[in-house]
Amino acid sequence: MDAAADLLALLNLTTTEPRPDTQLEALTLAVSADLPVLLWGEPGIGKTAALNQLADALELPLTTVIASVHEPSDFSGLPVVGDDPAVQGIPMAPPDWAVRLVRAGQGLLFLDELSTAPPAVQAALLRVVLERRIGALRLPPGVRIVAAANPRASAADGWELSPPLANRFVHLQWTYDHDVVVRGLGGTWPRAALPRLDSGRLPDAVAFARRAVCGFLTTRSALVHQLPKNEARRGGPWPSPRSWEMTLRLVAFATAAGGSREVLSMLVRGTVGDGPGLELLASLDRMDLPDPETLLADPGSAVLPERGDLRQAVLDGVVEAVRKRPEQSRWNAAWSLLVLALETGAPDLVVVPAATLAALRRDDWQVPAAIERLAGAVSLSQRADRAAVGTGARR
Repeated sequence: MDAAADLLALLNLTTTEPRPDTQLEALTLAVSADLPVLLWGEPGIGKTAALNQLADALELPLTTVIASVHEPSDFSGLPVVGDDPAVQGIPMAPPDWAVRLVRAGQGLLFLDELSTAPPAVQAALLRVVLERRIGALRLPPGVRIVAAANPRASAADGWELSPPLANRFVHLQWTYDHDVVVRGLGGTWPRAALPRLDSGRLPDAVAFARRAVCGFLTTRSALVHQLPKNEARRGGPWPSPRSWEMTLRLVAFATAAGGSREVLSMLVRGTVGDGPGLELLASLDRMDLPDPETLLADPGSAVLPERGDLRQAVLDGVVEAVRKRPEQSRWNAAWSLLVLALETGAPDLVVVPAATLAALRRDDWQVPAAIERLAGAVSLSQRADRAAVGTGARR
C-alpha cells in the first residue's frame, strides 16, 4: 500500500501554465454579476474541475449539492414543530450545507446534475435560485450559484428543465479542448487569467448597456417576451423581461472588463437565446456607426467603416436620411459619400444605395458629376447579375 500511495502521489504532481479560456472568462463574468449560471455539457468533460478552479481563483469555499438525490423539502425546508405552533408558527428548518454557507458569509453553491432532478425538486429550486432562500434562511450576498446539467440524451433518467427554472439561469455550453486535455494528462494543466473590472469604466459601461438593450428592444418589441413553442427549447435560454435584465447586467460587466466579442456572444446568447442574442450583437456593432446627418453635413471628411456589413448599414442610413428630408444639397452629399465608398471598398456595396438614391431625385435637381464615377460599377454589377440569372436558367 505504501508503494501505491507513492505512485498516486507522483500521478498527482502536475504543473500549470497560463492559457486564455473564453469559457472560464464568461463563467467568471456571470458569477461576478451575481447571476445564476447553468453549465451544459456531456458527462466527464470537466465542468466540476472548472468550478474547482474558479473557486480556488476567487478564494471561495465550494459547496456541492447533487440536486437529483435530494427531496423538495431539502430546498424548501423541513417543518419543525416548536413549543407553541399556534403562536410561534412552524419554522422551515434548512439543511446543514445551507447553514454552513450562511455562517461563512460567502461561497460557491454548485447544484450538480440539475437535469436529473424531478419536476418537484425543480419547483423547490425556484426559490433557491431566484430569491436565494432555503427554508427560513436567506443566503448572504457573497454566495454565488452555479449549476451543471447533462443533455437529456446523455443524462441518467433525465428531465427537461421547466421553463420558469430555465429562465432564471445564464446557460453556457461547456466543451473540452483536445490540446488542453492531452497536455494536461501529460502533467501541465492550463491556468486562466480571470477578467478584472476597470473601476474607471463602470459608469460608462452601465450607460452603454442601458442604451444598447433599451434601444434594441424599442425597435424589436416582439422579443421582449417570447416563450418557445418547443418543449425542449423552453428548457434553455429564451427572451423575457427577466432574461433581458440579466443581459443588460452582463453587457455592463463585459464592457467594464474589456471582454472579447466571443465572451460577450456566449453570455448574451446564453441568456436570451441564439436568435435574439445575435440580433442584439449586430445592433451593438451599429451603435458605434457614424451619424448619417454628420456624414451628410461634411462628406469631405467622412470616414466609413472597413467591415462590409457595417459600411452597407451606413450607406443605407445615409440614403434613408435623404429620403426623410429630401433636399438637393443633401442628395448631392449622399452621392459624394457613395463615391467615397466606391474608392475605398468593394464596389458592389454601392449598387443598391445608388439605385435607391437615384429614385429620390426631383425633376428640378441637377445631376451631380459624381454619378458618372458610379456608372461603371453599377453597370458592371447589373451585367453580372444578368449573367448569373442566365447561367441559372440554362442549368
